[in-house]
Amino acid sequence: MASEKENRKKTGNSGKSSKKRKHYLPYNKPVKKGSYPLRPGVEGFFITCEGGREIRASHEAINVIESFYEELVGSSGSKDEQAELAKTPMNKVTKFTYSDSSSNEDDNDDDDDEHMSNDQADVKGKSEDGVSELDVKTVDSETGDADVVEPPLKKPHVESEQTKKEEHKSVDKLIEEELAEMEDRSKRRFVKLDTGCNGVIFVQMCKKEGDPGPKEVVQHMMTSLASTKKHVSRFLLRLLPVEITCYTSEDEIKRAIKPLVSKYFPEETDTPHKFAVLYDARANTGIERSKVIDAVAKSIPSIHKVDLDKPDIYITVQIVRALCLIGVVEKYKELAKFNIRQLTSPDQ
Repeated sequence: MASEKENRKKTGNSGKSSKKRKHYLPYNKPVKKGSYPLRPGVEGFFITCEGGREIRASHEAINVIESFYEELVGSSGSKDEQAELAKTPMNKVTKFTYSDSSSNEDDNDDDDDEHMSNDQADVKGKSEDGVSELDVKTVDSETGDADVVEPPLKKPHVESEQTKKEEHKSVDKLIEEELAEMEDRSKRRFVKLDTGCNGVIFVQMCKKEGDPGPKEVVQHMMTSLASTKKHVSRFLLRLLPVEITCYTSEDEIKRAIKPLVSKYFPEETDTPHKFAVLYDARANTGIERSKVIDAVAKSIPSIHKVDLDKPDIYITVQIVRALCLIGVVEKYKELAKFNIRQLTSPDQ
């Protein structure tokens, strides 16, 4: 009896120790990696949220941005399709007319009886393809010869190899392919990047050729929210587009802002713009505000003037730790400074 109790104690202790080892030492389990850090050379969306809600807010931000992106792409695609349909000619309708020949008005009754007996229409049944075909026979009253008018032959439907392959693919395989694309970070359109700052989120946009940029997506989002007043988020506050990401030194800002200047502020134009620079810094006290604003403003050609009261274009500069995020927006004050919560509130 004593030996059995000792064996039970040993087995019980070994079971507890194995559980602890599995809990504290996960040797054969993959280590979960966090989100990639924010780095220079990316474009996307700068988002502020409530402190401590960054994880939930990041998931919500990706869903909201993706829904408005699909809405923007779908609306532009539908307009192009309508324009193409307007250019294409409509289908022509062919009509068969029957002419009754009569020699004299006095002999109408006799001629009508003869024509009714001579003119006949033979209707064939359904063909091999299941489509009914009509052969109309017209008989000349003088000669008695019959002319057969046959309908145009239909072209046989030829299936391409691509359609056959798509039909062979099952629904399960299509779902597996979509899940594999979602798991692969390189194929995602929107990816969360870690800013390392409390209450700040950054969503990277993997833009392809011909796709709308962050500015177009955010501008469409804010204008639609201002008109509908639809509540779409719980944790998001302000959302701004970011087209340039670089380090906070003056030389880096002047070098990185050149593509943005050539895109929105051309040197030769008949309609110069009025602009203003909006500056905000987080988790960085080593850089001076005036130097950053001067570096951005002096990069704009002299034909475009600064107007702080009623500018046409706002250049947003967000300093997050050692990085500078630059973007362009329009109607900043009219759209509640791009604050989603204030824009969708009923009082606004």
